[in-house]
Amino acid sequence: MVVIMDGKALAEKFKRDTAARVEVVKKERGITPTLATILVGDDPSSRIYVKGKGKDCDEVGIDFRLHELPARTAEQKLLELVDELNKDREVHGIFVQLPLPPHIDKKKVTASINPQKDVDGLHPHNVGKLWLGMYDFEKDLLPCTPKGIVKLLDHYGIELSGKLAVIINRSDLVGKPLSKLFLDRNATVVICHSKTQDLEKYILAADVLVSAVGRRPNFAVRKGMVKEGAVVVDVGMNYVGGKLQGDVDFESVKEKASYITPVPGGVGPMTRVMLLYNALIAAKLAE
Repeated sequence: MVVIMDGKALAEKFKRDTAARVEVVKKERGITPTLATILVGDDPSSRIYVKGKGKDCDEVGIDFRLHELPARTAEQKLLELVDELNKDREVHGIFVQLPLPPHIDKKKVTASINPQKDVDGLHPHNVGKLWLGMYDFEKDLLPCTPKGIVKLLDHYGIELSGKLAVIINRSDLVGKPLSKLFLDRNATVVICHSKTQDLEKYILAADVLVSAVGRRPNFAVRKGMVKEGAVVVDVGMNYVGGKLQGDVDFESVKEKASYITPVPGGVGPMTRVMLLYNALIAAKLAE
């Protein structure tokens, strides 16, 4: 019988744990962990995400500071704001909401953030630590979605060693860092993407399948594509007819999977709570 991995319930547990840790930091060290978020433009989805992050921070006692800039903001102005936040000793974490307007170089902005305040784990310093294996999973700043996925798999006792893990995503935020975390747990990792030939062949071979495509209805993982007993992690976010759906045809695929994440209520809440974890880590690094 399939096990539905409840990311929402686990995230609530982690949220309570984070709130307790934040309280300890406040009482024993006199520090209020503070997360500065920068929102450039009026993308409706980004605004919803940022509002959710503010609510999450408030629930665990992290100070949330939102900096809103118009879409036409010059790249240099954004870099100047990041520099101010880097120098502000009361700000421990800096989060730049993506996507940015096309005239702004995302990688230049990411590289301008102090690595110790980089709660997204995208600064070259933090990326280098990950790929060189010079990181502590619990104490260093790693990208939130991969960290949340690994925490979820650990909670359900899913062994990765010796398994074939197929990740359909090659982004800096998900596919690349997740592949390294899986490799460090001795999985055999295949990264697939839009140019992969015979994609279904790889999907069908996967012991652990992670899909983060977000192109429904053009792309969906269906029952006939999945190996019997596979672990299926759905990171896709698709709004179809105003309703949030993942990449995976949940109702049919759960008949073959051993473990599966729902959308919503799977990876999304874990990503959000890992941002809180990273904000707390950044506050400790500041000491």
